[in-house]
Amino acid sequence: MIKTSCLDVFEQCVTAVSAGELVESISAKDKEFHFQNWFERRLQNLTLHFEGSGRNTYPDFCLVEYSEGYEIKGLAWPGRQRDYDSNSQVPTGYHNGRQIYYVFGRYPADLTPYSDHVSGQRKYPVVDLVICHGDFLNADNQYVHKNKSVKGFGTYGDIMIRDRKMYVAPTPFAVTEGTTGLMTMILPEHTEVDSRFREVGRLCRIEAEELIVGYTFDLRTNEIRAEQVINPHAGTEHRFVAYRLSNQSMKPVSMIEQGVILEEHDGSGE
Repeated sequence: MIKTSCLDVFEQCVTAVSAGELVESISAKDKEFHFQNWFERRLQNLTLHFEGSGRNTYPDFCLVEYSEGYEIKGLAWPGRQRDYDSNSQVPTGYHNGRQIYYVFGRYPADLTPYSDHVSGQRKYPVVDLVICHGDFLNADNQYVHKNKSVKGFGTYGDIMIRDRKMYVAPTPFAVTEGTTGLMTMILPEHTEVDSRFREVGRLCRIEAEELIVGYTFDLRTNEIRAEQVINPHAGTEHRFVAYRLSNQSMKPVSMIEQGVILEEHDGSGE
């Protein structure tokens, strides 16, 4: 059995949403920390000690008393919701000795109705939220992200090409049914929960037949080709359970039957 802080964290998030705790914008130009700051206040209310967050850190919050971390993803709604960009780290449930939990929160894309006309600061509610263990997004914990480069490009051979990877992963809203408009927690099936929670769904993710182990990019044609191998663990099932607090909606959560096709994205972000 795994004991985790995320039970209390999830309850704190539900309480905050029910109490009308709004997300406060920093500026119209910087959307990265809107939802992240809202979540940080939830950790502070629980008096959980954590290492400070900032740009280019993973995960966003590393707890001190627990070997756990939280990666925060705020999504405008309606808007891009099926997938999200990860500029420096492929999704994972275990990183640098910590269990990793992802927090997906959606907020209204049109903030005008919630603007403070006196201060000009925009405030808006959390529409729905999912906290999930990183293994629900990707169960491979062995891959190590590294940026590499090659020198000698260009007419004079003095330009360097940097291979800076961006990963585009599906959100829980894209691969499940029953999470829209609600707050849900998704954990590995062996996680121990207490009497505050009720099970609302059994979820299973199945490993693919093939794995991408490399790729090549042709600078003359701008074509990229993937190198694939047979997955020795193809068909392996990874089982999870969806929970909500006992006073929340018991609307069932299930996997979307058909495979999810990620929308093409140019990597420029939003």
